Amino acid sequence: MNFPRTPTSERRSQLAIDGGKPIRSVMLSYGHQTIGDDDIAAVTQVLRSDWLTTSREVAKFASGCAAFVGASHALAVANGTAALQSAAFAAGIAPGDEAIVTALTFAASANCIRYQGGTVRFADVRPDTLNIDPTSVANLINSRTKAIVTVDYGGQPSDLAELLELARRDNLVLIEDASHAVGANYRGVRVGSWADITTFSLHPVKQMTAGEGGVLATKRPDLAARARAFRNHGITTDARERANAGSWVYEMVDLGYNYRLTDFQCALGRSQLKKLPGWLIRRREIASRYSSAFASLAEITTPAVLSDRDSAWHLYAIRLNLPRLRVDRARFFAALRAENIGVNVHYIPVPWHPYYQALGCEKGQWPVAEQAYERLITLPLWAGMTDADVDDVIFAVNKVCDAYRI
Repeated sequence: MNFPRTPTSERRSQLAIDGGKPIRSVMLSYGHQTIGDDDIAAVTQVLRSDWLTTSREVAKFASGCAAFVGASHALAVANGTAALQSAAFAAGIAPGDEAIVTALTFAASANCIRYQGGTVRFADVRPDTLNIDPTSVANLINSRTKAIVTVDYGGQPSDLAELLELARRDNLVLIEDASHAVGANYRGVRVGSWADITTFSLHPVKQMTAGEGGVLATKRPDLAARARAFRNHGITTDARERANAGSWVYEMVDLGYNYRLTDFQCALGRSQLKKLPGWLIRRREIASRYSSAFASLAEITTPAVLSDRDSAWHLYAIRLNLPRLRVDRARFFAALRAENIGVNVHYIPVPWHPYYQALGCEKGQWPVAEQAYERLITLPLWAGMTDADVDDVIFAVNKVCDAYRI
């Protein structure tokens, strides 16, 4: 998708926030879906069929996802949050249990534990990758700990080997929230086959989409069976299975939810999955251009990627070096938005939210995550961005740094 942009010859050195001409005439969003005619045709075909839910497309999409990530089992669910709650249920989280979750993530990574009645213990993050710090995790494990929930921040895999070692040592379930990381690699192996359970999101700003939707992947048949029933009211068979068997009998064995994904959404997901490898290449190209362009800017720190892993680049989150700037993050953010660069911030630390504050979380316990939050700005990055779009982002960041440099 191409958006109108102001020609370079018409750009002004004065910031748009101060009355200058914006770099772009239309906002460039930080994330955006990429939908083609083939995607529309796949959805239309299902809409004209006899089955719109619990049919072949769901199974085909799940099978394709399992093959792509190297898992034995995968199931499609209504959204990424549903995948996380299904994972928490499959892991056996119940009242009295605790789970350790990164402090720097979207609220759903922690909420899934609360939905099941569990208690969340927040761990701090590494200062380089902003992924959960295994040392912080180890210090929080106690007799009530049942699971570790790690998040692959920005698309870079967590320290999965170290986290698995902790999980095996204390008989815990490792849940990997890979909502940012479909297609990422850790030590040469795709994310989705490392943790006990891995969850993905199919929200439109992610690497691929089904409109909404989520995927749960695992190598363990027991966890897959529990999650599969949980997404279908706790019932062990679905409508199509009963229709094929010529039976009306069904049994509810657990208290579940209706977290099913429709066939036409899965058709979109299947179509998008075919194009995912190319989109990942494009995301990595954009991230590489950003890192090269900003390498000499003392006012910002670019994301660090460790040598034994390959990010899927859902987010490109820079950190401002505030001592080198005359303004705070809020003003820098507003200046970029005024240039029609749709920056965002990921994330407000989860324990800072009023809900978790009311549960006893107090600011100041996660210094790395909290200090990072005060400096973070997410730049636009999605596969449909043109080279001109990327140029605009680079130009805007340099323009704002030039204006606010000490």
